[in-house]
Amino acid sequence: MLIELNFKSGMPVYLQVVDQIRAAAASGQLRPGDPLSSIRPLAMQLRVNRNTIAKAYAELETQGVIETVAGKGCFIKNSASPFRKQVRNQMLMVEIDQAIVAAHHLGVKRGEFLGLVNERLDAFEERAAAAQAKEI
Repeated sequence: MLIELNFKSGMPVYLQVVDQIRAAAASGQLRPGDPLSSIRPLAMQLRVNRNTIAKAYAELETQGVIETVAGKGCFIKNSASPFRKQVRNQMLMVEIDQAIVAAHHLGVKRGEFLGLVNERLDAFEERAAAAQAKEI
């Protein structure tokens, strides 16, 4: 799983990690029983303090998304049911609406905006494929 952080967003880094792992579990990208990266390697990969990742994992455990097995690590919880498609779409629509409002305020026209979206999707897919290739 590829986690991307935006240090300029104003959202705390640990919450960005929480949101992305929760969304991956909700979408089925992470399935019940899937292991999460250990705290130290993930912190090194993301270039953040280990306590940041530990705080994110603690929050995910409090929310019932993950469980920690002593000596083995953190795993997506078996009882964590993925969101229904409708809920996932609602979550995504909120994010899309925010991007549309930002584009409007910046004077970005529809065609240019859609071009940027396609460009960012292509870049994301390339990074995800590269990250997956590294795992193999």
